[in-house]
Amino acid sequence: MDRLEAMTTLLAVVEAGSLSAASRRLGTPLATVSRRISDLEAHLKTQLLNRSSRHLTLTDAGQAYLQACRRILDDVEEAERVASGEYRVPKGELTVTAPMVLGRLQVVPIAAAFLKAYPDVALRLRLSNRVLGLQEEHVDIGVRIGELPDSGIVARRVGAIRRVVCASPEYLAARGRPERPDELGGHDCVTFNGFMRPDSWDFVTGGSRTVVPVQSRLTIDAGDAVVDAGLAGLGVICVFSYQVAAAIREGKLLVLLETFEPPPLPVNIVYLGGGLLPLKVRAFLDFAAPRLKARLAMDVTNSQ
Repeated sequence: MDRLEAMTTLLAVVEAGSLSAASRRLGTPLATVSRRISDLEAHLKTQLLNRSSRHLTLTDAGQAYLQACRRILDDVEEAERVASGEYRVPKGELTVTAPMVLGRLQVVPIAAAFLKAYPDVALRLRLSNRVLGLQEEHVDIGVRIGELPDSGIVARRVGAIRRVVCASPEYLAARGRPERPDELGGHDCVTFNGFMRPDSWDFVTGGSRTVVPVQSRLTIDAGDAVVDAGLAGLGVICVFSYQVAAAIREGKLLVLLETFEPPPLPVNIVYLGGGLLPLKVRAFLDFAAPRLKARLAMDVTNSQ
């Protein structure tokens, strides 16, 4: 039995939540994953996992063993980084995560320039609106929108983004321009599902948060599609400033209710602290942070 392989499999099973999900993550047949876990339990002479038709949980022995596995595998990975020269020159694979639209509009151009500057680094960019755990999902760097929870990650602030309300000139010509948030009740609205509630939007009036009822005639679960609906004159939209900066510059969308906007949301580049950073991580941080900061500042300015 290959102990490191068995440890890696156990970790994948626990993180993925099932044997089948771990099989897909590892690209390994389900029967092989199941056999590795069984062989490991036989070797240790103890049960590591409680299995049922719906749930998979660690036993007490499994909890303790998994923590030790994480430490061992982290040490092995660190040793491989040292041996491969990742602390001498920027090289190897770097995994970066970012929200879907922010990543496409802002991070991809920076990543392209970074790859030209550092030919020995391979970049894996994971764009997802789900927040990926850095340690749990083996991510080196994340770009995060919003306030950060108190955790062990290190954050470098690179700017802020506004939540802007806007509509096309054609829509406003036909329906009129709302001057106060409470006037939105008489307008068709398009809502980004997951970002805000379909029946009310948040504003600030008199220094206090105000929840305003809206009529969302269209609710969409993709930010790009919400912007497209606004451009098509289907109604008033509320999105992040970077999503509509170009359309606002070109006069295709007009910003509404600016004085009632909630405070901007911070944007941070985050990474795991502790220990010596591989040069590929340090290089990306130093390369991307000022460029992303400049791009976000331009978006905020151009959406005003």
